[in-house]
Amino acid sequence: MGDVHSLIDEHGKKVAIEKVRARRPERITSVAAATMLDEGMGEFATIIYSGWCHAGLPHRKTPDDAEWQIKTDHVTLVVEPGKLPERDGSYKFVGVPYGANSRLILYYLMDKALVTGNRTVELGKSLNAFLDRLGLSQGGKTNKSVREQIDRISRCKLTFHLQKGNFRGVSNQAIVESAAFFEPENNDARQQSLFTDTLRLSEGFYQQLQRHAVRLDERAIRKIHNNSRALDVYSWLAFRLHHIKEPIFIPWDALRPQFSGGISCAKNFPAVMRDDLLLALSVYEQAKVRITEVGLTLSPSPPPVPDRMRLVR
Repeated sequence: MGDVHSLIDEHGKKVAIEKVRARRPERITSVAAATMLDEGMGEFATIIYSGWCHAGLPHRKTPDDAEWQIKTDHVTLVVEPGKLPERDGSYKFVGVPYGANSRLILYYLMDKALVTGNRTVELGKSLNAFLDRLGLSQGGKTNKSVREQIDRISRCKLTFHLQKGNFRGVSNQAIVESAAFFEPENNDARQQSLFTDTLRLSEGFYQQLQRHAVRLDERAIRKIHNNSRALDVYSWLAFRLHHIKEPIFIPWDALRPQFSGGISCAKNFPAVMRDDLLLALSVYEQAKVRITEVGLTLSPSPPPVPDRMRLVR
């Protein structure tokens, strides 16, 4: 099977849907076709810390008191949930961040801090504008989800364990050093407008971001913004493809530790991963990836956003 973009170019969208081997060929083909027609692709970048390209957050909600762990060949990520004090002096766990919205918020925090050169990031209107550009509709349910994920992000702690050859390293850090939220009485919007919610990224996380930033295409993120695994796969490809020097074959089993979160049955992983991989590739037209029954082959490819292009507005 040729890549989705080639199928659309050669046969048209209707025939391409029939030829794409996936559980959701219409979705994948529609996104690929929209990408081919979008003259704004690659025009603006947003930023992600490269550590998230190797190990990501859970895709679904986990028990509030449970830590999250991903272990790959070179990186192990452990995310510990934060605690919220109760009025009686006790504490309750708030859970680790999860899902697509947590990733979109992190994109905003990392991008804003790096572009402004300031670890303190304002929320409110600027965050809403960013999420709106990424296609996240604003409303009661969405706002509640965003607020919940911000709370989880502001309280959790990260540990990255690194191992390559004889080298071993450990990086313990929080994403957020401090946060200030204003909750108006009786949801009074006039009171809310007098104050601005802020988060201040931790010094350690900010330094790592400065050293290891990866540029993603904002328009690509918009097209797959509601699929957390596809976002993770896209981020991984954005980092990996332009760093390799020759084709690399990766079997499905080698991808399972990094991308199988939320897939309870191991035998279902290749089919699910194939779908989300194709969705990620549908917004990354320059990517050279060959998918087979037993895995995929990555070949050197241009980054999704050229270094000369601007960061997000």
